[in-house]
Amino acid sequence: IVGRYESYLSHSDPVVLALNPFFVLEYVSCDFHLTSKTLLKSTAGRNDPTPDRGSQLPRATALIISSLGFIHDLRQGQLDPDVVRGCALDMDQYSRLFGTARIPTERGCKMLVNDAARHIVVLRRGQFYWFDALDEDNRPLLTEREVLRNLQAICKDADKTPITEVARTAIGVLTTENRKTWSSLRHELVQDKTNAACLRLVDDALFVVCLDDAAPGRDGIGALAQTGEKGEDLAALCSNFLCGTYDLREGVQVGTCTNRWYDKLQIIVCADGAAGINFEHTGVDGHTVLRFAADVFTEGLMLLARSINPSAPTLFHASLSPHAKSYRPPKSIAGGKLPTSSQSFSYDTSPSKLMWTLTPSIRVGIRYAETRLSDLICQNDCQALEFKGYGKNFITSHGFSPDAFVQMAFQAAYFGLYGRTECTYEPAMTKAFLHGRTEAIRTVQPESVDFTKTFFSECLPDEKIRKLRKACDRHVQLTKECSQGLGQDRHLYALYCLHQRQVTGNLDPSPDDPIPNGNIQKNILPSIFADPGWGLLSTSILSTSNCGNPALRLFGFGPVAADGYGIGYIIKENGISVYATILIIHRRVIETDKYSYSVASSKHLQTRRFLDTLQGYLLEVQRILIQLHRSANERPAPFVDHSGILRDSKTGRPINGHDYGSDESGSDYGDTMPSYSFFDSGDIELLGRHKRSPYANIGVSDLVQCFASV
Repeated sequence: IVGRYESYLSHSDPVVLALNPFFVLEYVSCDFHLTSKTLLKSTAGRNDPTPDRGSQLPRATALIISSLGFIHDLRQGQLDPDVVRGCALDMDQYSRLFGTARIPTERGCKMLVNDAARHIVVLRRGQFYWFDALDEDNRPLLTEREVLRNLQAICKDADKTPITEVARTAIGVLTTENRKTWSSLRHELVQDKTNAACLRLVDDALFVVCLDDAAPGRDGIGALAQTGEKGEDLAALCSNFLCGTYDLREGVQVGTCTNRWYDKLQIIVCADGAAGINFEHTGVDGHTVLRFAADVFTEGLMLLARSINPSAPTLFHASLSPHAKSYRPPKSIAGGKLPTSSQSFSYDTSPSKLMWTLTPSIRVGIRYAETRLSDLICQNDCQALEFKGYGKNFITSHGFSPDAFVQMAFQAAYFGLYGRTECTYEPAMTKAFLHGRTEAIRTVQPESVDFTKTFFSECLPDEKIRKLRKACDRHVQLTKECSQGLGQDRHLYALYCLHQRQVTGNLDPSPDDPIPNGNIQKNILPSIFADPGWGLLSTSILSTSNCGNPALRLFGFGPVAADGYGIGYIIKENGISVYATILIIHRRVIETDKYSYSVASSKHLQTRRFLDTLQGYLLEVQRILIQLHRSANERPAPFVDHSGILRDSKTGRPINGHDYGSDESGSDYGDTMPSYSFFDSGDIELLGRHKRSPYANIGVSDLVQCFASV
């Protein structure tokens, strides 16, 4: 079961939106440590910490050089192991991060890994280029300047292609097709020797670099768009890294959606230097790719330091290959001779273009793949929220787990919109075990349901916070159990897979096996899998994931259910970044002999409204917490005794110099903190015909206990 990755490879849906997550790398301003006017001017380029690296090609160059250093250390065994709370984690997933490709077949997909991969592939306007980047000892063959020259040459050549002609030859869009359709088209492609060689080069590449000719976060910012602090359209920025952009000109698709290859790890750099990662999810989880992204981002900071002081340290241990054109042997080598190798290697470090042979049927396949991808993009409603009211610091100061606190926020926001709770998924990392991946945390528990009902009732504020604390404590306990391998989802899924194998009579299936002839015994599901509860558990309406790191600005993925939300979030020190997406359709897949397509009907989901409701909840909880904290810590009011003397309520001592009148110097803090209208309505609990919570009349006896940890 471990080796097959059924949950990823067995589905026939397109991987774009449905499977591949994305990261948006953080930007770092230069002016916090540089005073030169020239360097300060470079802060106009987003997302990059180094001088003159804010533009696209220098940024892409820095990411490539840093990635090659990471690969060198990984393959040479010099990469420090991942550690969480002193516990070393399994590093097996890193072996499937580079040189890996997802290959479609008639019976699902398979994953191929080339441990000897040495080259990278670059995409520009849907055109493919490649060049060798590592030698036989995994040392870089190119300097930063040489990589930059290669990228400049690639862009110069690719930009000769008229933009209206790009979509007609953008073979990368085939990876966005239904997997069975892509398998059929790929089989036709490899019948030509040239195409087969091109596919091998792409499949075996270390990774793919996508150089977009647009800046989606900057171009055409709408009046209703959720914008960041630099004026970006955050939704467009995220969509570009998730699925590419939709841009139709004279009936021709010229968006960045045609400049992708979704079967591999992709480093995407926009025209304005904004950078991110889109990764094929089969062999690696978010935590693994996050380590890669964080290290590459950190090395970018060190590249800045070395541009100022060449003796500054580096994160990686890779030195320039002796086979590199720019290599200069150290003086310690007598006579300047290079160390010899028992095997002769040849390298092609100049960029070469892949020339595909496109038959009429392949061109038709590209056309239909592009139109179906465009449909998917139009059906995808994605929005981003950068909440700056507070973050980890405020949450922990009130004694809450940040992740549990945000998970309850999702529950409350959904309940506030729809008056009900739905099946919710959050992954828990299990890499503390050999070949561990994830376990499913099911956020919806009796405590969380109790909290949402109480929050939207007329209960007193301290009772709402008490219920929130109880729900968060339960979530923390559940997360710990799942991380220790004590969850139930993966165990049940393994049993389900074993049952399916038993039915087919093949206990060790392979995607390369012939298609069954239909003489398979009738599949009678065990009662546990025939129960409606199994279907409910397997349909995550709220699919969520927390992937926090200072190197990331935003992170997200598509929904896993047709009427659900995909929610990626990052909890920062003083803010929370949330990316939510839905498909505004309910799909009914119709199978034909060769193609499958979807019949769509409109759904009621509103991503922007969900995030607005979430933001309103976060502000409302902040207001309640601050008010209760003040109430629990403010000094009791003084009193006037029978003699007319103002006295301290605790000590009884006279207070001199005070007016006997009421103190009007203080103001109601609640008036300064915005609230959300839904939360002020006593009737909100009636949504979805829910009965009033039986705990609605609990008093304030636990007030002191609630804030004992504050």
